[in-house]
Parts: sequence; structure tokens; C-alpha cells
Amino acid sequence: MAIYTKTGDKGETSLANGQRVSKADARLEAYGTIDELNSFIGWLHVSCASSQQKTDAQLKWVQDKLFNLGALLSCADGEWIQDADVKQLEAWIDEMQAEVPKQKSFILPSGTEASCRAQICRTVCRRAERKMIGIDIPEVSARFVNRLSDYLFVLSRYLNFLAGQKEENWTA
Repeated sequence: MAIYTKTGDKGETSLANGQRVSKADARLEAYGTIDELNSFIGWLHVSCASSQQKTDAQLKWVQDKLFNLGALLSCADGEWIQDADVKQLEAWIDEMQAEVPKQKSFILPSGTEASCRAQICRTVCRRAERKMIGIDIPEVSARFVNRLSDYLFVLSRYLNFLAGQKEENWTA
């Protein structure tokens, strides 16, 4: 099978349901940003995989869920994201927060390379969340993306903590 179809050469593409839309369509903006986030998570994943088995499994799980979300945003039928997925992120957030020092101020994205990559993922995740607003999708999907950005923030702090890297606080 050829990787190129030439059907998108004039600025249109097909959604999963076969509907042709502009490549500037809100759905494409949303699932394109989810795809970008998934790529950045892969980049984060490779920086954690050798040293953190726990985060290795978590990030693989997140990547699978992001593919599910992309399918949903591309008009695929089904319940791709569940309440249990949001609860899983919350459980991981709680576990990591129990280990890191209590946050007392805003924290600058800094520290280890893996921590900074997690912060990049967090900001792309927030953008994806903004892109999803106004698209008719189950509310649980929006909650998942919101919680995922929280997870990525706490993961950034956790990765610095594990590396013994001091956080840099924002000073006005």
C-alpha cells in the first residue's frame, strides 16, 4: 500500500466516517494537536524508559489513550475514553504528589531534560484541550485531557525529584 494517496493535495482530507473536510477544520486541529502531543510523549518516554519502569508503563498507556482520543476526534464511533481512565491519571498524580515536596510557589520549567520534556508535553496538552472546545465529544474526553495536563505537570516535578534536581521557583 502506498503511503501517499494524493487525495489531500488540495487542502482536504477524510474523517474516519468518510466525510471530506478542510485540513483547517476544527476536528483536524484538535486531533492533529493530540497527535503532536503523542509524538512529544514518545520523546519524553525515551528519556525515561531506561531508568523509570513505572513511568515507562504509564507513558505507554497514555500514548495508547491518545490514539483512542484521536480516533474519537476523527468521528469514529465508540467510547474511546472512560471514567476509569481519568481515575487512573488521578491515582498516578496522587502517588507522585505523595513523594514530591509540597509546592509553595509557581515553578519554572527547568531541571532535568526529562522534566523539561514533560513540561513541553503539558503545554501541548493544554493547547489540545483548547482545540477540543466546541467539538461534540463526550465530556469524559475533555476531563481526560485536562487531567492529563495535571499528570504531566506532576510528572515533571516527580522526574526532577527522582534525579535530586532542585526546582526553580518563579520570582516576580
